[in-house]
Amino acid sequence: MSDFLFADIIIPVALKTSYTYQVDERLKNLIKVGSRVYVQFGIKREYIGVVERLHHDKPDYKGVKSVSRMPQFVPAISLKQLDLWRWISNYYMCTIGEVMDAALPSGLKAGLKDEDIAGSLTGYRPKEEIIISLAERYDEARLNKVLDSMARSPARTRLLTAFLDLTGYGDVKFPQKVRKSELIKKANVSGVVLNTLIEKGIFQKSVIEALRFEQTGKICSPVNPLTSTQIKAKDEIDKFYTDKEVVLLKGVTSSGKTEIYIHLIEEQLKKSKQVLYMLPEIALTTQIINRLKNHFGNEVGIYHSRFNDNERVEVWRRISGDMKDHRFSVILGVRSSLFLPFSNLGLIIVDEEHDNSYKQQDPAPRYNARDTAMILARKHGAKVLLGSATPSVETMFNARNGKYGLVEITERYGKVNMPEMVIADTRDAHRRKIMISHFTPVLINAIEEAIAGGSQIVLFRNRRGYAPVIQCKECGWTPVCRQCAVNMTYHKGLNKLRCHYCGAVQAVPKTCDSCNSTDLEMRGFGTEKIEDEIQMLFPEAKVARMDLDSTRKKGSVDKIISDLEKGKTDILIGTQMVSKGLDFEGLTVVGILNVDNMLLFPDFRSHEKCFQLIEQVSGRAGRRRKRGKVIIQTSDQYHSVMQQAINHDYDAMFHQQINERKEFNYPPYTRLIKIYIKHKEMDTVKRSSMKLAGLLRDSFGSRILGPEYPLVARVQSLYLMTILIKIEPRKSLVKAKEIILWAMEKTKRDPGNSSVRIYADIDPL
Repeated sequence: MSDFLFADIIIPVALKTSYTYQVDERLKNLIKVGSRVYVQFGIKREYIGVVERLHHDKPDYKGVKSVSRMPQFVPAISLKQLDLWRWISNYYMCTIGEVMDAALPSGLKAGLKDEDIAGSLTGYRPKEEIIISLAERYDEARLNKVLDSMARSPARTRLLTAFLDLTGYGDVKFPQKVRKSELIKKANVSGVVLNTLIEKGIFQKSVIEALRFEQTGKICSPVNPLTSTQIKAKDEIDKFYTDKEVVLLKGVTSSGKTEIYIHLIEEQLKKSKQVLYMLPEIALTTQIINRLKNHFGNEVGIYHSRFNDNERVEVWRRISGDMKDHRFSVILGVRSSLFLPFSNLGLIIVDEEHDNSYKQQDPAPRYNARDTAMILARKHGAKVLLGSATPSVETMFNARNGKYGLVEITERYGKVNMPEMVIADTRDAHRRKIMISHFTPVLINAIEEAIAGGSQIVLFRNRRGYAPVIQCKECGWTPVCRQCAVNMTYHKGLNKLRCHYCGAVQAVPKTCDSCNSTDLEMRGFGTEKIEDEIQMLFPEAKVARMDLDSTRKKGSVDKIISDLEKGKTDILIGTQMVSKGLDFEGLTVVGILNVDNMLLFPDFRSHEKCFQLIEQVSGRAGRRRKRGKVIIQTSDQYHSVMQQAINHDYDAMFHQQINERKEFNYPPYTRLIKIYIKHKEMDTVKRSSMKLAGLLRDSFGSRILGPEYPLVARVQSLYLMTILIKIEPRKSLVKAKEIILWAMEKTKRDPGNSSVRIYADIDPL
């Protein structure tokens, strides 16, 4: 036992363990578990790490480095946060450093090079604002003299007059203050004029910390009364919460689930509790944030990846209470909002709980935010509400087995009819040669009728870009990404080919690389092509597009949605971003193009996902007075999923899927773990994959599937193979992970395998 204090520090990189540092004497009374500290790691790097443990056990190696500095801003990571990090690390088989890296904004974990250590830290900077006030010696008489003396200087007179107007001089006690930016704008003068009056001692300036998020300044309106149907649903939710932690609210599209959420939020705020309201897509926050702020004002904040780093850190500070006068009690956020520093969480709402976007794919941690929300809630003694019109099969299975409470709403708000579902047979239309480009006559007629009636249309195509494939007519050659085994997609806006896996860009070829033919054609269609063709077919219509490419700029999502709300857009073309959660009064027609590629995707969840997408995007139509119409273009109109979709028959879909999964041993009847093996050499991937699969079969037997190549077997210059493991619920998942980790490490120790990347994806989607 040493007299010195040591700290085990989590560093935001993929390290298997934390590292021990000696605590400087000056920090002994300041440092605690969860503190953020500067530590040197390696020869030329300094990181901000997090203290995981404090102790007096001196390490048994020489050259222990010291902790000597702590960042100025943002309080320590709480014990509940650290507990959540450990759970994610253990359950999703990743390092706690990887969890920390995902959990903290860059400004809270910025690393420095040696040459920068003496300088200022590049990271979070509080926003500062200059405040102008009158010098304290000025009373009314002196102000009048100053104004008289400025008679020959109109700019200075305007500036002082503007200040008096903004501060309400004479009504309240002086001195009063005003923002510099506001003062200059009102007076319509330059900063030079203001600086002159400061130099003369008439004005004085000070600097305060300002907010990066606009305050509403509005009087909050009371929540809307619930309908009898909504009251019944809320009462059932409250009853379930007496003995259950999680409740599933299954409500058909436009049934008023959000209004129930708002009432539940209000109840939590009255108890001085915090609420996390999770959504799968950034696009969905635009409409809902306005509804929440209308009722709860400045207590509501947003958190997502489109924020810059300083904005993200400010949200952290306002959640933690570090900015006490401007605290957020309600956060509307995407999956990363789970990592915010909640101190008194009462409720987590996971809206559109079925959505795949809740699952992080790459990099680690590959966590599912819906499932992790339940762990976070348990650590706070909070409740979880899962909401969806089309719950995942696993969630519904848990609800019907009694693990979760189940509350259902079967009618739309205001008793509005569900949309009319129409199947347009593309096979028949092609045979009869009546297709107009990629549109059936049924869809064209519906668009024409909607435009003539002053209604709006959404066209859904789950493929961005202009053309998925460019192909040589002579020999069939297609341009393929140089780093990934996938065709390059043509983007007309860029006039380039882009890889949707690694982002690589290539010039559009003029000749075939194989036979030098110039006869190249574009095949298939994405949202860009639909946009072009719709504008040609309906030249008078105002057309917009909503996909990853059109929403890269900050504020672009808000503008697209605002234009549709204000009637500035007649036809909106989009990918999954338009399929859920959005509410537009004038939208009556939805067209779903080429549903077959979703239906035929080789995955055991493809039918479930196809049904969910159809039901969700169709739910955007006719949400007010006029009944909506949905046209589904397919070549297989008699497929069971098509029949389930046109009848809005979730139960039929669920029972078919649950029976198939029981027969073939898939979730929820097993847990899945997928192992990825990656390397730049194909032979190395094959060899190490076979070795790993053999080791795993020794323990798991027939539960091992593979190794096999996935659909895209090379990404970012790395070849990959996968191994799928099925584990029955009665088997120990902890023991299974121990065996998997042992097999992975043993495989990597083989000669030539040290550079092979092997990792596990728990509960893959």
